[in-house]
Amino acid sequence: MFARWRAAGLILPSLLTLALLPLLIGLGNWQWHRKAWKEDLIAKIDARRTAEPVSYPAALAKYVKDGDVEYLHVRVTGTFDHSHERHLYAPAAETQGWHVYTPLKPEGGLPPVFVNRGWVPDTLKDPSKRPEGQVQGPVAVTGLVRLPEHKGWFTPDNDYGANQWYWRDIDAMRWGAQGPPSPLQFNVENQQAYAPFSIDADATPENPGGWPKGGTTLINLPNSHLQYVVTWYGLAVTLICVFAVFARQRLKALENGPQQS
Repeated sequence: MFARWRAAGLILPSLLTLALLPLLIGLGNWQWHRKAWKEDLIAKIDARRTAEPVSYPAALAKYVKDGDVEYLHVRVTGTFDHSHERHLYAPAAETQGWHVYTPLKPEGGLPPVFVNRGWVPDTLKDPSKRPEGQVQGPVAVTGLVRLPEHKGWFTPDNDYGANQWYWRDIDAMRWGAQGPPSPLQFNVENQQAYAPFSIDADATPENPGGWPKGGTTLINLPNSHLQYVVTWYGLAVTLICVFAVFARQRLKALENGPQQS
């Protein structure tokens, strides 16, 4: 049989098919597992969003335990420090805008945490244009925990001096126009540690005056893995069919021998 296949020129195509087939099936299996993982993740996020908020100390404790706090619904009581308000670029379909991040100093001496209080249009970026929203005194905030982002390939650098942020760098937001200090300066100044996450405030209750508008969290987790599963398995089946037709034609041509003119 080997000699027959060699005579038909099928050895190399057979080897290529045997090499590609496990790869295509493996990719299909991997996407199947990714599909199950994505479904579990979506279900977990939905459950967290609609759950009763946990306490701020509980969220901190869970972060220390396993770090799994993304989208956790949390409640914290404290006082806003509006003098350190930060603006994260968040353009909308109708106009340019910003998310307003303000440090909240919790009761009981717990680590301060940045709260994304909501979105404002560019015309209201200046806090003096929305004085009613600069809430004074103790407040209770509920929202979703968000972990820091990593800078994307095409994301601009954060502009500390202009207080214009383009990615959620919670560690750097606490500092002023000079940016983060060196580790030595940090230790000498004995600065208090901030929470390792931020909180996206819920849409309700609304801020006085209507600005900033809370509830900015966008959760868009596309689950196209079933499509990928069908694609990779389909390519595997197609490869088998194409090779079978090709091999049949070559073997048939070999059996018929050279055509007489």
